[in-house]
Amino acid sequence: MTKQTRIVLYVLMALTTVIVVLPFAWMLLMSFKTNGEIISSPLSWPKGVSWDNYINALKTLNYPRLYANTFVVCVISIAIELSITFLSSFVLARFSFRHPQFVRLLYVFLIAGLAVSPFILLFPVYKINLMFGLKEQWALVMPYVASSISFNTLLFVNYLRALPSEIDEAAIIDGCSIWDLLFRIVVPMAKPVIATVVIFNVLYIWNEYPFASVMLREQADYTLAMGASFFKGTYTVDYGGIVASSVMIIIPELIFYGIFQKKIVGGMVAGAVKG
Repeated sequence: MTKQTRIVLYVLMALTTVIVVLPFAWMLLMSFKTNGEIISSPLSWPKGVSWDNYINALKTLNYPRLYANTFVVCVISIAIELSITFLSSFVLARFSFRHPQFVRLLYVFLIAGLAVSPFILLFPVYKINLMFGLKEQWALVMPYVASSISFNTLLFVNYLRALPSEIDEAAIIDGCSIWDLLFRIVVPMAKPVIATVVIFNVLYIWNEYPFASVMLREQADYTLAMGASFFKGTYTVDYGGIVASSVMIIIPELIFYGIFQKKIVGGMVAGAVKG
């Protein structure tokens, strides 16, 4: 790589970093403004550092309840979707079938969901929840599980296909059952991609709003993404409260992403490039 190419890449990286950080920095500045300042001069610096928006947000929102609801939905959803998608991906990637074209067709069908926007699924999913009587957190868990199948399958299948087939053969010759092969050999080797899938799904559920806004009816069941709706009334909107609550919701997410950043990059490389 030449020096000029390296300089161009560094400049592009710096510009990308600025573009990514700028919206968060702007939101952070607005969280210290009054509603009047936000409406009249949203791009200017705040006239003074005031914590009124954060105090109001803490008084308005029951953050322990919101965090608890989000945590419960995350844990249950990820436990179910990992069990389903990892097992199905293991079969698609490691088993031999009499009709391989059927396996390819099934794989294409499973990942085709990546091309479907979740917004067009809101009404059908709502009707399905009513038909099965799913309410409260379960009205979110099942849609989250279903919407994760395509992404999880894409990463899992590509990663598992990249593992040497000799491992399976040696394990079976040594007397390993399918379940022993799966949990004692394949799962430990698949930890990077499992960590990536878990992290991405946690971030998705943490930020997901469309399904939560349609499925949840009681305030006691609201997740963190629904917190900002408390600041919107029939005729007025508390912009300062919305921004301050958004900052408090995003900061734990940024810390979580920063801690597991290496696992995300490693798992994406292992699950996408190797396949």
